[in-house]
Amino acid sequence: MAVGNGGNGTGRHIGVTSGGEWAVQSAVVILAIGILAIIAYGDLRRRRIPNELSLAIAILGLTRMLLGDDAVAAGPTLAAAAAVFVAAFLLFWRGILGGGDAKLVAATAILIGYHDLFRFLFVMSLCGGPLALAILARDKLGPWLERLSRPAGMPSAMEATGRIAAPMRSTVPYGAAIAAAGVIMLILKNSLPR
Repeated sequence: MAVGNGGNGTGRHIGVTSGGEWAVQSAVVILAIGILAIIAYGDLRRRRIPNELSLAIAILGLTRMLLGDDAVAAGPTLAAAAAVFVAAFLLFWRGILGGGDAKLVAATAILIGYHDLFRFLFVMSLCGGPLALAILARDKLGPWLERLSRPAGMPSAMEATGRIAAPMRSTVPYGAAIAAAGVIMLILKNSLPR
């Protein structure tokens, strides 16, 4: 429940959360961290983010807003998440970002809230940059390392079959970076005083 500020004119509320509300908020955070971990693992393994999991993150974000002491933040949070989705969709449309990534970043923006959106995006870039570099390094160094590790005189798969495989386009499991940033922000948001 929210209690007024005692008339100090700031218009801000001091949150007073009952034990039951705190337990529900904690459960939402724990569920969200678990779902984000599943998303990261799945994206790393299969490069797929199920719509149901992104929807679950968005629903948990809406639940946090409904249970929170700042109902006024719902409007700006939903507007910010919509702007994030539009930007992410444009990146998807250009082939830069996956569709699951676009949905997940918007859903996670709802979960994190507009107050921490720029911090979330910054942490996401810190998580995603090294991930992208690691994928690119693996793709560039992989064939070279394969030649080094192959015994002398042993033909490569291409040499043995005479077929040239079409080069695969590198993809970055950016959902893992989005999920990692979401987990980091949830932990920081719930462990540090404001």
